[in-house]
Amino acid sequence: MPFERIEPEKLAHAVVRQIEGLILRGILRPGERLPSERVLSDRLGVSRPSLREAIAALQGSGLLVARANSGIFVADVLGSAFSPALTRLFSSHSEAVFDALDFRRDMEGLAAHRAARLASDTDLAVVDAIFIKMETAHEKRDAANEARLDAEFHLAIIEASHNVVMLHMMRSMYDLLREGVFYNRQVMFDQRMTRTALLDQHRAINDALQSRDPVAAQGAIQTHLDFVRASLTDKLRAEQNEKTATKRLQHEQMR
Repeated sequence: MPFERIEPEKLAHAVVRQIEGLILRGILRPGERLPSERVLSDRLGVSRPSLREAIAALQGSGLLVARANSGIFVADVLGSAFSPALTRLFSSHSEAVFDALDFRRDMEGLAAHRAARLASDTDLAVVDAIFIKMETAHEKRDAANEARLDAEFHLAIIEASHNVVMLHMMRSMYDLLREGVFYNRQVMFDQRMTRTALLDQHRAINDALQSRDPVAAQGAIQTHLDFVRASLTDKLRAEQNEKTATKRLQHEQMR
């Protein structure tokens, strides 16, 4: 017969499954410190020996790490998939920057479409709260804070899509995304009109999400990243033209 006796699940196994689920869904993030053993055992309603057994199993599987005199942390193995050197290389070469923008356009468009359909009201409240902070940073002309919030806004949409594979893939690119966003925005910060256009585009994305319009949300993401790509192309072309003009002037002055 194919039946087997049902055995009660050990408390440690239940703890392992709960923590695994929190990591899988992106609620516990790479590098995040777990509460103390006393606090965590109280919150989970299990004994300290059961908790220690679960923590040991999660450390053995590589999901948690212990740091001397600091505590237990979610392993960085779920963090950036790119070394700092490769991230800098990507962000400093135009072909890689454009490829990253194209990748973001495709992935974030799908994420926005899913988020408009599947996000909870709380998910959308998070996106809206970040956008309000973007408006404040815009008024203060705080370039670094705007860039940070820009990245958080886009990642919040990916989180709201509730696709764990997409979530961890894009989380692993967070450093690359952050540096790419900062670079793109800094390049375009010369003109007030461009900064305003970027804010308006994020407003359109947020409005479409809050209205739960999947097609409009995907289109707004694509329009925004197309604008970023075109603006960056124009800026790089202008810089190259200036170099050529400078050489021409130098040559003319030497004649």
